Amino acid sequence: MNRIKSIQVSGLFLVALIILVLSIFMAVSYGAKSLPIATVWDAVFHYDSTVTAHQIVYDIRLPRVLGAVFTGMAFAVAGALMQGVTRNPMADTGILGVNAGAAFVVALCFAFLPQLAYSYLMLLSFVGAALTTLLIVVLASFTPGGLNSLKLTVAGAVIAAMLHSLSTGIALYFGLSQDLAFWYAGGVSGVTWEHLHLLIPIVVVIIIWIITMGRSISFLALGDETAVNLGIRTKSVKVLAMIAAVILAGASVAVAGSISFVGLVIPHITRRWIGVDYRVVIPFSALLGAILLVWADFASRMVSPPQEFAIGAMVALVGVPFFLYLARKEGRGL
Repeated sequence: MNRIKSIQVSGLFLVALIILVLSIFMAVSYGAKSLPIATVWDAVFHYDSTVTAHQIVYDIRLPRVLGAVFTGMAFAVAGALMQGVTRNPMADTGILGVNAGAAFVVALCFAFLPQLAYSYLMLLSFVGAALTTLLIVVLASFTPGGLNSLKLTVAGAVIAAMLHSLSTGIALYFGLSQDLAFWYAGGVSGVTWEHLHLLIPIVVVIIIWIITMGRSISFLALGDETAVNLGIRTKSVKVLAMIAAVILAGASVAVAGSISFVGLVIPHITRRWIGVDYRVVIPFSALLGAILLVWADFASRMVSPPQEFAIGAMVALVGVPFFLYLARKEGRGL
């Protein structure tokens, strides 16, 4: 049975990988100007800066699509981690307010440090996400009955609403509404190779690191008592997993803005298809998250060209009904 299960999981990984590669080529090939696959291939592997079609592919579309791939991976894995360590089926970096914290710091940087280098912006985005996570956990913990899934979700929603209001106030006062609209709606149209040179190594290293912790997170998802009996240092695993989730969320928000629900939907689909072993949940969530965001970005471009919809709105069309379904299933009516 284990052998059959391993073959099934391997098959699902292969199918997901093929779908992702095909989705990337499709997203790069189609847009306001459709390009043949041969032209896309030449632009990627034999780039000629004097050819206009190559410039469209290499300088505009490819960074945008790769931005969708790696931010999708980051948001999905961050959501899987948060659901695993908190045992909260509704956990997501957007719903729990982590994205709002990172976006708030971005708003402060735009207002007071407009010339800040992108690498420092990403670092400060991490700090905003980390402080917000700490604040949410503290707020949810110091209530009658202690920390639980519902209180964590409510605390995250409250903090997210507060930070969003503060960010909006900063945007209006400093005349940044147009600049910050991208960060709140979410999108990868502004992603450049400079962004990717920082984003890709961070996402790849964190995901590989978390995969090595997959066994411990799997036991932790069964409950603290069970994990302790199996020899897991629960506090250390929780802290490390949350640090990884914060880094992934901070990097993604700095690149693509605050996109919610990727980390909510994808881990549930992953666990339904391949089980609860986080050694495979993490990489498979990364693949599905990348596919979801590539398709969301492609749809945002193709619904009404040449205008574009916000990618966050496209994801929310799937995420909001799914969140309401989970809330009802958990018996926690909103």
